[in-house]
Amino acid sequence: MTVYYDEIMVRYGELSTKGKNRGFFINRLAKNIREVLSDLTELKISAVRDRAHIVLNGTDYAEVSRRLTKVFGIQNFSPSIKVEKTIPAIEAAVADLFKEIYTDGMTFKIAARRADHDFELDSTELNLTLGDVVFDNFDYAKVQMKNPDITLRVEIRQDAAYLSYETIKGAGGMPVGTAGRGHLMLSGGIDSPVAGYLALKRGVEIEAVHFASPPYTSPGALKKAKDLAAKLTVFGGSIQFIEVPFTEIQEEIKAKAPQAYLMTLTRRFMMRVVDRIRENRDGKVIINGESLGQVASQTLGSMSVINEVTNTPVIRPVVTMDKIEIIEIAEKIDTFNLSILPFEDCCTVFAPPAPKTNPKLDNCLQYETRFDVEGLVNRAVEGIMVTTISGENWDTEEVDEFVDFL
Repeated sequence: MTVYYDEIMVRYGELSTKGKNRGFFINRLAKNIREVLSDLTELKISAVRDRAHIVLNGTDYAEVSRRLTKVFGIQNFSPSIKVEKTIPAIEAAVADLFKEIYTDGMTFKIAARRADHDFELDSTELNLTLGDVVFDNFDYAKVQMKNPDITLRVEIRQDAAYLSYETIKGAGGMPVGTAGRGHLMLSGGIDSPVAGYLALKRGVEIEAVHFASPPYTSPGALKKAKDLAAKLTVFGGSIQFIEVPFTEIQEEIKAKAPQAYLMTLTRRFMMRVVDRIRENRDGKVIINGESLGQVASQTLGSMSVINEVTNTPVIRPVVTMDKIEIIEIAEKIDTFNLSILPFEDCCTVFAPPAPKTNPKLDNCLQYETRFDVEGLVNRAVEGIMVTTISGENWDTEEVDEFVDFL
């Protein structure tokens, strides 16, 4: 069966509840859709109050559909066929379409919607007229109003009529960016990309903060983290990747603090640094992939002591999930196989054999008197490198730009 589509009609999810702010949410969703489809230059995208329209202009429908299923804020969408707005043309198009999609034993119904109220038939009359077309052309035609095999939607607009019979489920959630900006502590592990995905789903625009400690962490570990960020761009567009130079801080901690407190102090410094970055870049929250009890730094006692360095809200989307649940989401969003690649990150290179699971705040405060805390944080923040990750081919794009320059 081959059906050639002219446009895709996109229906919004929770946006129907947003009242006077609805326009803001719709405009942000339209921006995200444009960004995710930006390389498909023939598309024409417009968004109105109750739905968005993507005119294909010959673009491969399957590729557009694949990308749309991952964009947060879309409830569902339907590929549509554009037809001249006359009764004979619509009747002929319905007959031709049903010859492709309708077989013996299937049920159907017609669902007409008349946006152009000057059209000669109202919705009920159009339903009856097009239903007769099906009965006239198929001896086995059978109507079923509830849960039919085929629901043919016919929309009469000002410019033309549009026919659709498929409804593809979208990602749901809220358009990325409508809840403000948050800073994701992105390691190379399984949990933090999942945390980023779940934050994106609720409309948070994320910037990914990754701590690198060369030569203890490798260029491969850094590329892995950027590749993980790239996997998240399919849900709402480009992501700013912030690389933090962390070698000096880790070497200072290793030289001046008891081994059992290395992890706690490292995490406290990380939290200070990401909070400073958040403040400088207008973020509202910190996001991380901590899962309660999974490792020594993620007990309630550890998280409480680590959190003491900031008053900024810290969102932990996977905090109550077990590892199997987190892995299932990682596999779904295609980050799992990347996350298990054997590159060490900052949290593992200096990991002590027996870290404190219930560290004392007073001890941390005492050990931190040995450091120039403010100076270390300032130098780390001043040394950040920011890269725009626009998609999974981010590294190819950078190489291409360099070649062009030469």
